[in-house]
Amino acid sequence: MSTSFQIRPIEPQDNAAVAAIIRAVMPEFGADGPGFAIHDAEVDRMFESYARLRCAYFVLELDGHVLGGGGIAPLENADADVCELRKMYFLPAARGLGAGGAMMQRCLDTARGHGFRRCYLETLTGMDAAQALYRRHGFSPLSAPMGGTGHFSCDRFFIRKL
Repeated sequence: MSTSFQIRPIEPQDNAAVAAIIRAVMPEFGADGPGFAIHDAEVDRMFESYARLRCAYFVLELDGHVLGGGGIAPLENADADVCELRKMYFLPAARGLGAGGAMMQRCLDTARGHGFRRCYLETLTGMDAAQALYRRHGFSPLSAPMGGTGHFSCDRFFIRKL
């Protein structure tokens, strides 16, 4: 397997692979109970869910296989200038290749292009590598959640100016 990956916009045929990735990675970190994104209705139709105004979702492809993804969308019940980094997950085979940083940059650049001025995200204790990535990319911790994601089981919140 090579280490040369591609990040591209999600396509309709990627829906099943992305849903499978989300359902495989989240339980790895104990994020499969109530109040986590694994239960969001959009998981089975990510292409359609992110084909809306000011939304984008990208997949990470390595050797012709989708191994991860990440996206942005307006943060529900928040100021119009705030987006949320959403559903950024990678299978173990995609970790350690620099893909997380590349995906983060693609999402943040896209958010700026859509006119967002701040990017918010939610995660949980135990996702230490993800939190380190967020901090490296300029995210700062918040003491409480923003908006209304419905992910009441998340316990770590971050914000970044764009």
